[in-house]
Formats: sequence, C-alpha cells, structure tokens
Amino acid sequence: MKRLKLEAPQLIVISYLIILAISLKFIGISYIDMINESLIKWVMNGVLVLSLVPMINVGAGRNFGLPIGISAGLLGMCIALEFRLKGWVGLGISILIGSIIAILFGYIYSIVLNRLKRNEEIVGTFVGFSFIPIMNFFWSLAPFKNRQMLYPVGGQGLRPKINLDNYFGGILDNFLKINIGKLVIPVGLILFFIILCFIVYLFQKTRMGIAMAAIPENEVLVKLSGIDINRYRTISIIFSNILAAIGVIVYSQSYGFIHLYDGPFMMAFPAVSAILIGGATKNKATVFHAILGTYLYQTTFLLSVPVANALLIPEMSEIIRMLVTNGIILYAFLYEEVRKRNEKV
Repeated sequence: MKRLKLEAPQLIVISYLIILAISLKFIGISYIDMINESLIKWVMNGVLVLSLVPMINVGAGRNFGLPIGISAGLLGMCIALEFRLKGWVGLGISILIGSIIAILFGYIYSIVLNRLKRNEEIVGTFVGFSFIPIMNFFWSLAPFKNRQMLYPVGGQGLRPKINLDNYFGGILDNFLKINIGKLVIPVGLILFFIILCFIVYLFQKTRMGIAMAAIPENEVLVKLSGIDINRYRTISIIFSNILAAIGVIVYSQSYGFIHLYDGPFMMAFPAVSAILIGGATKNKATVFHAILGTYLYQTTFLLSVPVANALLIPEMSEIIRMLVTNGIILYAFLYEEVRKRNEKV
C-alpha cells in the first residue's frame, strides 16, 4: 500500500479517467465503443512501451532514442512491401528484417550511450531527433520500385504514408477476433502482446536479466564480480531496439499505414509517459508497469477527444494530451531529483 501512495501520477490519471468515463454518459457516447477502441489502442502502443523495460532496468535511462528502433521496423516493412509480401508472410518478414536492422542500429546506438554514461536520456533524445533527418534523406532516395510506395509524380522517393490494406493491415486485429454483442475483443492482437510480455518477463528472470538489474543499483560491486557492464548494456539496448522495431510493426498494422519521414519524431514521449504512469522509475521497470501504464495513458487520451469535442473545443484534446505527456515526464524528473536529495540528507 505504501508503494501505491507514492505513485501520484497513477492516482491523478486514474481520477481523471473516471471523470472522463462519467462524462461520456452525458454526451451520448457508447461505453462499448470506447472499450473496443481502448483495447486496440492499448496493444498497438503497448509493445513500444514494453521496449523501454530492458533499457531502464540496465540503467541506460528512459529510451528517448526510441525513433532509432522504430526506424528499423519501418525499414523492415518497406522491404517486405517492396517484394509485395502479403498476409502472415509479409508480417513475419517485416518483423524478421526489422529485428535484424534493429540489431545493427542498436549496436551503434549502444556504442554512443556506453561512451556517455549517466547522460543517456539527454544523449538519446538528441540522437533520436538527429536520426530522423538521416532516415528522411534515405526515404527520399531509397531505390524502391513498388509503385504503391512511391510518390505518384516522378516515381522517386517513398510516400509519407503507405497503405497496408493490400498487404497485412489489421492482420493481428482480425485474427481470432471475438464478438460478444457489440463488444469486440481482438484476441490475436492481445495474444501477440502477451507473448512478447512473457518473453521480456522470462528474460528479466534469467541470470543475465538479474545481473542487468543489479547494474544501476551498484555498478562498482557488479564490476568487481567480473561482469562486463558495457556488454550487458549493449545487449539490453539491442533488445530494446528489437522490441521497438516489432512495436512499430504492430502499431502500423493496426493503424493501417506505414508512417514515414517525421512520423516517429515524437513517438518516444508518449511511450515514456505511459511507463511512468504505470509506476516505473529511472532504474526500475516491469512488464506490469508497461501494461498498466499503456492502458491508462491511451484510454485517457481516447476519452479526452470526444469529451473535448462535446464540452470544449476540438483543439483541446491535443492540448490535454500534451499536458499529460510532458507533465508526467516533468514530474518523474522532479521526483527523482527530490529522492536523491533526501537520500543525501
């Protein structure tokens, strides 16, 4: 119970969520429709939030460089579409190629972070922001030939949004889907998310996972025990990037489009906010934090839109989302600083 009392962001967001849920009754919006949409939003964003867990636990910070792993997943999907791969084959090849590219990107990213320890969050933010223009240059000049991916005029450069309807759009959402009256449960999508969560959970329970969790607690002691800290950090960063690549593939198949260019630009901030809402700290995050935080954050944003449209003005929904996103991150930094000062005292 003491642990729950410390989680002010959770209590604030849950209270706000309850107010929004009550408001739906007065503006004539179906609760069932909101639940259906919240389940999709929960999982399509959940894998991206889950990808933060390995890096947080190894002490490499909240991964604001998430666009690096996301770009690997986008590239994996573009390669699959170049060969016109559809259905489960297209999804599987996208995940395979995206994961391989994420290993390369993650390794390069780990070299930077390992050389700039204790500044990972600032460095990750700038590396992520810098990586987007590099990928934009690549999307403009990449030698893809599939006309459905290219600009209609000139035939050079990929479109900002590529439709997945003819390939593997919604394939997980529709797999094993159950209809109970008006309630629609995307069992296949949820099952895929649960499998990834279970993999991360098992990884945390391995000898390597336990050693990684010990690094931010006492790095000197871990080093004296003969553990190669940089090697373990590299593995965690690569693992995080692989999950981010898979996460954007899951997100894209639910969204129905591949969003290139500046699409991944701000995707790290909602993910970081979600896992902080779930109860994660700077050096400690669990699968449960990712699951709970994603549902609270995404459902809050989902309910804010119709309520703002009905009671306020449409633009307020985006303002509320930005307030929640940045407010939670700011709170986390302030709380961490206050905790450090209290420990010194």
